Amino acid sequence: MIYTSETKKAMKLCFEAHKDQVDKSGMPYVFHPFHLAEQMQDETTTVVALLHDVIEDTDYTLQDLTDMGFQKEITDALALLTHDKDVPYMDYVAAVKGNAVAKAVKLADLRHNSDLSRLDVITDKARARKEKYMQAIALLEE
Repeated sequence: MIYTSETKKAMKLCFEAHKDQVDKSGMPYVFHPFHLAEQMQDETTTVVALLHDVIEDTDYTLQDLTDMGFQKEITDALALLTHDKDVPYMDYVAAVKGNAVAKAVKLADLRHNSDLSRLDVITDKARARKEKYMQAIALLEE
């Protein structure tokens, strides 16, 4: 991970935003964005990986992040990564594909979310979710 002042600001926000959340197996949720960030190759993708679920899963808004001084390239990618529930999932994924930063983060996100070893119990719902994510990966990689 690249530790610039922007990255450190994103790390702090990521932790603050997700500190009370847990994932499907009860692990602290914040491990997920940190795992993605560790895979990124530059500052912009690292920051976006850290913040990729902040808008969707917390009370923070894109305007809040803009007001905090995050660059437009970052907030644009975050806007694409924030899934509007009124948009069909594969349409959302197709839109992400058009932004290199969002695409890099989404691919890492989908791969991590497809790792069923993270779960204590593998249900039919988890298998179906993995299949959906594998289709999304294929769409992003075509």
